[in-house]
Amino acid sequence: MIKFILIVNKQGQTRLSRYYERLEIQKKTVLESEVIKLCLSRSKDQCSFVEYRDFKLVYRQYAALYIIVGVDESENEMAVFELIHNFVEVLDKYFSRVIMFNLDKVHIILDEMVLNGCAVETNKNRILAPLLVLDKVGSG
Repeated sequence: MIKFILIVNKQGQTRLSRYYERLEIQKKTVLESEVIKLCLSRSKDQCSFVEYRDFKLVYRQYAALYIIVGVDESENEMAVFELIHNFVEVLDKYFSRVIMFNLDKVHIILDEMVLNGCAVETNKNRILAPLLVLDKVGSG
């Protein structure tokens, strides 16, 4: 099960966070700080799977952004690694450039892909369908 998803820039600033289990704000802040520091300090030669506390971190870097996913011990790291890549492909298909000004739409995409910490959809067209409807309603 996915516990959280973070999108972070190279400076270590959180651009998006989504938690799938309740956590106090203070604990989220500490968790994000430690997780970001751990992932960003690793070299490109090191594995993108890291054990941390009682769960695993799976991360990928795309240009100036890192996508970090915290999962429990039972989750398949390669499946999460591919889910991250699929997420980025969907973002690229929809936005083609700047995503940080459209965080509401990034949240919609993420909600279409992950529900209560479980990956529920990977088909790019199905993921984007609600956004395309919203875009038609908004421009019409």
